[in-house]
Amino acid sequence: MRLAIMQPYFLPYIGYFSLFYHSDEFVFFDSPQYTKKSWYERNRIIKINGGSTYIKVPIDKVKIGTSINDVKINNSQDWKGKIFSQLNIYRKAPYYKETIGILDTVFKNEYEYLYLLNIDLIKAILSYLELDKKIHIYSNMDLDIDEVKEPDEWALNISKAMDAKVYINSPGGASFFDKEKYNNENIVLKFIDQDLKEYKQLAEKFEPGLSIIDVLMHNDKHEIVSMLNSSKLI
Repeated sequence: MRLAIMQPYFLPYIGYFSLFYHSDEFVFFDSPQYTKKSWYERNRIIKINGGSTYIKVPIDKVKIGTSINDVKINNSQDWKGKIFSQLNIYRKAPYYKETIGILDTVFKNEYEYLYLLNIDLIKAILSYLELDKKIHIYSNMDLDIDEVKEPDEWALNISKAMDAKVYINSPGGASFFDKEKYNNENIVLKFIDQDLKEYKQLAEKFEPGLSIIDVLMHNDKHEIVSMLNSSKLI
């Protein structure tokens, strides 16, 4: 079994979805400590005259040490309305209607906790792309894992507990994951190499690595799956 594990981010970039594409099972790792000004509550969309700007979900004040799954949305603000207003910049994009429809389906629900919103958004996009994967939320799994002594051992010990043969991670983990630890447990460690292929954007100059929203606005879902297929495991 090929396993991928990642924190539940807000409308992440296409490389995040490559983890789903290449894995058999996926674990939303929702128990780590929240980090301020991270991808948990915001992501980037285009600016027509170049560069990018943020769409984000406002959150309640967070104490140091708060875990991701305890972060609450500040629902006193009309954040849904603001996001839809910001996304109006894409109104001439070829797949604007379809993309807004995905968001509208999720935003019709009420959310107290940020991670649940993020997970439902990701699931809705996976459904649209027709990527059927077995998905878990770590805090609900009641896994009995070995003691974690180093940051890279969370994925290792979860992989062991789930009897995964291959663990797939984002490219950012390549700098601190110890491949030998995984080899010793007969687990193959792989990293996503996502080609941020240029596509036609409404912006004057192509801006890579934006939220999946930008990809959805500009590309047919079959084209997006083709982009995921172009990613490699290294």
